[in-house]
Amino acid sequence: MTERAIGIGVVLMAALVLGLVLFVGLPRVQRRAPVRAAAADIPSATAPPGRKIKAHLFYVAEDGEHLTSVERDVAYGETTADQAREIVAAQIAPVPVPILSAVPPGTTLRAVFIADGGNAYVDLSREVVTAHPGGTIDELLTVYTIVDALTVNLPAITAVQVLVDGKEVDTLAGHVDVRRPLARNLGWVQ
Repeated sequence: MTERAIGIGVVLMAALVLGLVLFVGLPRVQRRAPVRAAAADIPSATAPPGRKIKAHLFYVAEDGEHLTSVERDVAYGETTADQAREIVAAQIAPVPVPILSAVPPGTTLRAVFIADGGNAYVDLSREVVTAHPGGTIDELLTVYTIVDALTVNLPAITAVQVLVDGKEVDTLAGHVDVRRPLARNLGWVQ
């Protein structure tokens, strides 16, 4: 091979790598530009006046590919199921800019059930599917936002299954199997 051919090959390889970076990486950067928030930056949840607990809630981290834990005040629930409802309600509630929730906007909590053995079932409205942006990372962050919020804050809950409109679903956006309860996974938390 001549030096010129090698030089052309290097230029073509660099252009290919740059094209891949722009094609794969740029859409994610443009879609998410969150700013990591400290607990003091987030106003207290809409917890009604009265008794409250401190709970760790999870939001999209600055890199857009992880979660970050933020301690917030959440209304107190008398039973584990009541407390689980309060935590999930606070977790899916709209958050102020620049915070970015992994849960699609418009998603509402329909119910929370806790079975013997520590499995919780969180029934969310269809917006968790229909308003989901898609993509493996985004779906993982959505799922583990809910799973980790309950398993970190409530030791009685060991695994969480997400339901949609009262029914089991295979996935939320085609990538993460949610047909069974999932255990805590702090590997997604920075």
